[in-house]
Amino acid sequence: MIFHLTPKYKFRVPVYAECISPDIFSGKSVEEILALKVWEGNKNRSLGDLFNVSVEKESGEAEVVIYLSGDFIKVRRVGANMTTGKIIVDGDIGMHLGEGMRGGEIIVNGYADSWLGGSMKGGRIEVKGSAGDYIGAPYRGSKDGMKGGTIIIYGDAGREVGCLMMGGLIRIYGSVKHFVGINMVDGTIVIHGDCAGKAGGGMRGGRIIICGHIPSILPTFTIEDIRPSVNVDGEKISGPFYRFVGDVSDKGEGRLFVSKEKNPHLSFYEKYL
Repeated sequence: MIFHLTPKYKFRVPVYAECISPDIFSGKSVEEILALKVWEGNKNRSLGDLFNVSVEKESGEAEVVIYLSGDFIKVRRVGANMTTGKIIVDGDIGMHLGEGMRGGEIIVNGYADSWLGGSMKGGRIEVKGSAGDYIGAPYRGSKDGMKGGTIIIYGDAGREVGCLMMGGLIRIYGSVKHFVGINMVDGTIVIHGDCAGKAGGGMRGGRIIICGHIPSILPTFTIEDIRPSVNVDGEKISGPFYRFVGDVSDKGEGRLFVSKEKNPHLSFYEKYL
């Protein structure tokens, strides 16, 4: 079953629409889907008040696929807690996309706002553009970070990517801002571009791989060795890489891999090997 959703007008306030999910759409008629409840600001609306919904049936199509076309930047919590199916966004989408998801797939052909895949446990999110802050991170005050699944971003991302991460893979082909992997416990983060700095602050485990430039390494990391390459999800990423251990201020044993070629200013660490 394939569903197509488009906004009826340009939203001026946040719209909370966690009902836009393959799990919730599955087995429902169009009339039942139009009656699902959403919040537009502080107003309780039905999905049909805000969106045009059409459906097409394909023989042999077992999974539910939801296409979102148009400006969804104000629409939040789409695909929250989903376990199956697929969501394809042709455009930009708002905060908390795929929050807590455990399975299925989300593809964004545009920009995804902050808290993408927050606290996700499984499944796959792929963003063809850039993304905001706190990728995979939990709500403020919570320690329930990303535990599994895969997030791939082909553009850039903001601050605190992988905050409190506990498992899974985050891969960013562009650059990131400060504090990637802050308070990380486990999992893997790969940055193919540059990092603004302070990578791995407070991390206790896991791996951060930075293939581009970073201004400096936090003083609470110690150099361990130089590695010719790093293996990520069955793929060999060629180096060489400086490998640091930290954050020792938190008795951490995380591993921070930093490109030697892109960071000649870090060569002074070699005298400590």
